[in-house]
Amino acid sequence: MKKIFAISALCMVIMPMAFAATPWWEQPTVCKLDPTDCYATMGAGYDSELWDSETGCWGMKLICPDALVSGDDYTPVAMGRDDIERGTNINKDFDTNILNGDCFGVRKTKENGAMASVNGEYVRVWCNGILDNADEYLENGEITYGAQPTCQELADYGYVATVNNKCYGKYYDMSKYYIECNSGDIMPSRIIVLNGADYTSNGNGPTDESAADDIFDKMESVSESQRKIYFKNK
Repeated sequence: MKKIFAISALCMVIMPMAFAATPWWEQPTVCKLDPTDCYATMGAGYDSELWDSETGCWGMKLICPDALVSGDDYTPVAMGRDDIERGTNINKDFDTNILNGDCFGVRKTKENGAMASVNGEYVRVWCNGILDNADEYLENGEITYGAQPTCQELADYGYVATVNNKCYGKYYDMSKYYIECNSGDIMPSRIIVLNGADYTSNGNGPTDESAADDIFDKMESVSESQRKIYFKNK
């Protein structure tokens, strides 16, 4: 009985000495933050040293400035998982699941990148060089935040608002084609093949668009009548 008491007393003396040798912040009685990571892997686009207090884990996503409704124009903002899922301060036109360099957030697109989301609606991504004043340059081309170009504005440079690979703006050589537009429509009403005619060398050519339309209407009518004569069985 005396031996058991002696051993117990020895433990009472040694254990406090062991605790004293351990830094207070490492002692088991000290409350510590959960070491769990918020994300399985955290490389580019993450800050692994930040504590996400709402979720209770380590690591925050860095959201690109353009993907935010408000904030610094140049500095990515670290955000918690719950805020990102709720869309807090995030521009609805951006996808924060896609890495964009050293932060997350790229403009939403569809049709292989030929359409981009602007103010909640999808607009055409124009092939590079078509827009006079592009507001933003994307991987496949450029976009404007305001009014889209009209059919006639495009036709003046030989372009039609149809898809051209992964952007919009198909070019027609103006010496070979005439692009006819209706007011208010972005797509032309028709595209007429000139069959090699040099309409710029005729001194008696049409003086306005209406006169030109009359000429092309007659050309189309003659062409149709000739087709019926010579291609009866076709």
